[in-house]
Amino acid sequence: MAPIQPADCGCTKPKSGQGKGTEMRKVNMGKAIIVGLLGFVVWYLIYKQLEPFSHFFTYSLLGLDRNSHLGGAIQFFVYDTPKVMMLLTLVVFVIGVLRSFFTQERTRKYLAGKREIAGNVMAALLGIVTPFCSCSAVPLFLGFVQAGVPLGVTFSFLIAAPMVNEIAVILLYGLLGWKVAALYLGSGLMIAMVAGWVIGRFKLEHWIEDWVQELRAAEAVVIEEKLTWSDRIEGGREAVRDIVGKVWIYVVAGIGVGAAIHGYVPEEFMAAIMGKDAWWSVPAAVVVGIPMYSNAAGIVPVVEALLGKGAALGTVLAFMMSVIALSLPEMVILRKVLKPMLIAVFIAVVGTGILFTGYLFNILI
Repeated sequence: MAPIQPADCGCTKPKSGQGKGTEMRKVNMGKAIIVGLLGFVVWYLIYKQLEPFSHFFTYSLLGLDRNSHLGGAIQFFVYDTPKVMMLLTLVVFVIGVLRSFFTQERTRKYLAGKREIAGNVMAALLGIVTPFCSCSAVPLFLGFVQAGVPLGVTFSFLIAAPMVNEIAVILLYGLLGWKVAALYLGSGLMIAMVAGWVIGRFKLEHWIEDWVQELRAAEAVVIEEKLTWSDRIEGGREAVRDIVGKVWIYVVAGIGVGAAIHGYVPEEFMAAIMGKDAWWSVPAAVVVGIPMYSNAAGIVPVVEALLGKGAALGTVLAFMMSVIALSLPEMVILRKVLKPMLIAVFIAVVGTGILFTGYLFNILI
């Protein structure tokens, strides 16, 4: 008798190679999770020892007086340099992985066709998690114009992306607490949304350079790339190499400035020029901040030192926002696609929002 064949159920059995590949991916992912957790534990243990080490190094090893200006400055520098760099590395890696879900092309597609108000809100929120730097301002602007994104919505994104980025918020949280971080996040988003809406109301598309206007007739091509988790983790590593490798010098310089302020600037002096009672301190902080060039990681240590010396919160946040959102290099880059009148309107609207925020916080807090 012939052997009975099993009935054909119509199902397709997975190939043995496919099954092994799936198992291998699961094993690799499990190893990655375990290594990641162990790495975080080591990171946390080292992070908790930074402050005791800074005191030991400054006051025991170097033998400096705890009440001296030099001792205070060196202790601040020795503590904040590894602290900020460790926070920055962790944040950049995690955000580098998360950003793989929010590519510039996908952001552009989300915002295309969105009406104002709803578009301004979505653009400001997407600006937090979308990769952005001054050098990418022009390509992003061109892509948004080509996709038909309204001008006001585009500006909401361009304001929020550098100013309310996740690195600034998490560093503020790590150094100054959740209240300051929340205030900065909320006020920055509000400025981005309102400023973008106001610029959109003015109907200033005719102040975009003529060659940019012609792009509206071209068809925008969005290329989606499928990424594996290995690709996303490698993206996080690449983000650390790229971003931390570029900004570390600004971070150390900012911490150096903060250390000098912490050690040598009297509280009475700082309160006099950046305190609540000095009505001119907020506009002066904005004017001083605009020509400066720094990023969030570099300016946060300066903010920490200013607040520690008695400067008013609103004045300090206005200074930080002007440095990040209205930096002179970004205006020079945007000049390639915007006419001078539109850049002037952009500076005026965003600057007014920053001034309002600074005065409001000084009044309420």
